[in-house]
Amino acid sequence: MRNAFAQELHRLAGEDDRIVLLSGDIGNNLFNAFKADYPARFLNCGAAEADMTGVAAGMALCGLRPVTYTIAAFNPGRCAEQIRLDVALHRLPVVIVGVGGGLSYSALGPTHHALEDVAWMRAIPDMTVVCPGDAVETRLALRAALAHDGPVYMRLGKKNEPVVHQQEPLFTLGKGIVLREGRDVCLLATGTLLPVAVAAAENLAREGIGCGVVSLHTVKPLDEDLLVKLCAQVPLLAVLEEHHPAGGAWSTVAEWLVEHGKHKTTLLRFGAPDAFFTEGGGQSWARERMGLTTDNVLATIRKKIHTL
Repeated sequence: MRNAFAQELHRLAGEDDRIVLLSGDIGNNLFNAFKADYPARFLNCGAAEADMTGVAAGMALCGLRPVTYTIAAFNPGRCAEQIRLDVALHRLPVVIVGVGGGLSYSALGPTHHALEDVAWMRAIPDMTVVCPGDAVETRLALRAALAHDGPVYMRLGKKNEPVVHQQEPLFTLGKGIVLREGRDVCLLATGTLLPVAVAAAENLAREGIGCGVVSLHTVKPLDEDLLVKLCAQVPLLAVLEEHHPAGGAWSTVAEWLVEHGKHKTTLLRFGAPDAFFTEGGGQSWARERMGLTTDNVLATIRKKIHTL
């Protein structure tokens, strides 16, 4: 995903000389082409995320379209105040990119996990929160974010995430992408768990269970029209995300369901528990420990379907 992001940003910078890239001392080789072609529009701000955000806000006030980039645990983790007051309060068009969202940096421990970032950004007024599901969505999300007249938090995975979309889908901020319809259950996948949802749906279909899949890439604003449609069609929704329970995609959908109490849809959650993950191991291993696997999704859906 980060390679797709770097390539797309480089391409877009060739079309719009307002685009500037600010890095928090990471991804320097990733942006070699950008630096070579647009040296005056690349700033390595060092390990100083708060300063980076303040500089980006000033650039936006001058008419530029700044993009800040570093590890999601630190951007927004180390600069939430500056994002809130320097950027969002003035509704500035700054694209805040957190790479390695969720458990992408699982092996580096809790300091590098990003399991609260969606909640932090979702709580800020006027902030758009988008979590692409693969490299294709990453390119589309970046285009949409740079065209958006306001702040956007864009949460990326790291590298080698499976590509789900074989061609570019219609991508609009605040509108989920329906990959397949289903009469019995629909899986709402946010971010890099999209391939898990697709694999689970394919297996369930072979068992005669009609399972839909939606890439719920935008957590804020929520696609309420799609939820109304889904609640009228299927009795069970399940949200898949690499995030703690509070404030993430599941929390967003749950809040919406409570506010619209006429819907009797059952809601399941596949995500990180409300606890720091202090065990060692890579992302796949951490997902196994948290039940964020195709096998666990299948087993849980099968069991729940028979109780409805």
